[in-house]
Amino acid sequence: MPWSTREVAELAGTTVNTVRHYHAVGLLAEPERSSNGYKLYEVAHLVRLLQIRRLRDLGVPLTQIESLGAGAASPEAALRAIDADLAASITRLQRVRVEIAAILRGASASMPAGFEEVSSALSEAEQSMMLIWAQLYDDEAMADLRSMLAAEPSEADAEFQSLPADAGESDIQRIAERFAPTFEDLFTRYPWLLDPRGHLTHSPQRTQDTVVATITALYNPAQREAIARASVLAAERLHRKDDA
Repeated sequence: MPWSTREVAELAGTTVNTVRHYHAVGLLAEPERSSNGYKLYEVAHLVRLLQIRRLRDLGVPLTQIESLGAGAASPEAALRAIDADLAASITRLQRVRVEIAAILRGASASMPAGFEEVSSALSEAEQSMMLIWAQLYDDEAMADLRSMLAAEPSEADAEFQSLPADAGESDIQRIAERFAPTFEDLFTRYPWLLDPRGHLTHSPQRTQDTVVATITALYNPAQREAIARASVLAAERLHRKDDA
């Protein structure tokens, strides 16, 4: 016995308006009509509706389904694309769970993804800096920064953190000279630190402005001067080696 539009919609678990829409876009063939003009849906129509609903539940867009007739196979390309998206989502969720587990073990949530394990050894200023740096530099650069931060902190690091804003010239120069060999080693191992243009995710000008603003906000004048001097000393040492 044929079904009415309402009846076939109920059997397919959809709505009358949806059935009409499928007719309008060519997904569902129009059924024959009775003498009084009512549509008469057969088993083939119900099967097609269920097929459409199944594909929609899997995430196949209507534009992909439109090219399929009632007896056509599933849209392989669309299904493969959806499967790839699901695989990527699973990978992302697994990574998120790892990050959450690290935070629950005591790592800081105020760090970029992947930096949780090194966060406990960093100052609040360094944690804030890494959050900002993650917006400025690409994944390769951030991986290098993570490796740098994994090193054991030195006595010079502690002295630098405690350096007061009104520190004298001799104290600033002493910190700079103690940091210079470390900076030289980092510049040698990671040359992009001296010319990061190949690792930027924003324009060089925006990156420079953000770096300057960040360092100015997070470090006091004496600390900034010590960093600047250490960088200059390290660069000079590298140049002397190159000229030798």
